[in-house]
Amino acid sequence: MSKLLDNLCRIWIYLTNDFIKHNGIDCSFKADESWVILSPIEQEIKRKIEKVGTHLKDWSIKINYGIKTGCNGKPEIDEGIFIISDKQRKELITQDPKSAEIIRPILRGRDIKKYGYNFADLWLINAHNGIKEKGIKPIDINDYPAIKRRLDKYYSELEKRQDKGDTTYNLRNCAYMDDFSRPKIVWIELVDRPNFALDETGIMINNTVFFITGNNIHFLLAYLNSTLCDWHFGKICATSGAGTRRWIKQYIEQIYAPIPNEKQNQDMKILIEKIDKASENLKMKLISEIDDKIFSLFNLSIEEKNFIKNSIP
Repeated sequence: MSKLLDNLCRIWIYLTNDFIKHNGIDCSFKADESWVILSPIEQEIKRKIEKVGTHLKDWSIKINYGIKTGCNGKPEIDEGIFIISDKQRKELITQDPKSAEIIRPILRGRDIKKYGYNFADLWLINAHNGIKEKGIKPIDINDYPAIKRRLDKYYSELEKRQDKGDTTYNLRNCAYMDDFSRPKIVWIELVDRPNFALDETGIMINNTVFFITGNNIHFLLAYLNSTLCDWHFGKICATSGAGTRRWIKQYIEQIYAPIPNEKQNQDMKILIEKIDKASENLKMKLISEIDDKIFSLFNLSIEEKNFIKNSIP
C-alpha cells in the first residue's frame, strides 16, 4: 500500500512540475505592496500604471474618516442622540435660535453614490471638543440650553460612551475638524465598484465614510471613479468576508495616479460639473469621456484597454 502511495505521489509531482513548466508565469513583488499573481498582459498594464502614476500616499492630500459620536442609535432607525431629523432640528432652533450654530447637515455611507449623494435630511449636533493646537475651545453646552435639555434626556448613555471629549456632552477630539468644511472626496468603505463623490458644501460625514482633502481634488475624483482605477484597485485591495472590496486608507494609499497639471484638473472639473446636471444617458457618455481621458495618460495598447474594460462587470 505504501509503495502504491509513493508511486502516486511521484506521478502527482511529475504532473505538477510539467504543468508549471508549460503554464507558469514569472511575477515580481514589492515588499510594501500586496502580492498578487498576474497574467503577462496584467503585469504589463500594472507596470505602465506604476511608471506614469504616483502613490497616493505621496500626493499632497489627507485621508481621514468621519465623525464618531459613540451614540448613533441603531442603523435601521437612522437617528441617534447626536444625529437628529430635520423635524428635531427645527424644534431645537424654535426653542433657541442659537442652536443653529452647532447643528450641521451630515451624510451616511448609504447616502453616497458615484459622482453624487442623496442628502437624507439628517443633522449632527456638532458639540465638538475644540482644537487645542489652533486655540479653538470645546463647545460649552450651557451656551445652548435647548440642545442641553435634549442631551440631558440621554445623560446616562452619554456618560458611558468612550468616544467623548472633555465633558459628557462633547464629541471626541478631532484634530482635522476644519477639513470637513473644505472641498472633499467622500466614499463608503465596503462597496464592489468605486462610488466616490465630491462635496464642496462643508457637509459633515459619519464614521462609515472616508474623505480626502488636498490638491487636484477634481482630477483625483475622476481618476478614482475611472474604469482603469477600478481594475487596478482590484489587484491591491483586500475584501470583506462576503467578497466586497474594502476601500480603506491603507489600500487607497497604494493606488498609483498621475499628478495632473492645472489644465488637466480643470478639464476634469468641467466634466464633473456637467455630470451633476446631466440626464442618465448623458451622464454615462460623460463618464465614458472621463475614462478615455484617463486611459490616454498611460501608454496602453488597444488590446490592453479592451482587456481592462472587459474585466470590469
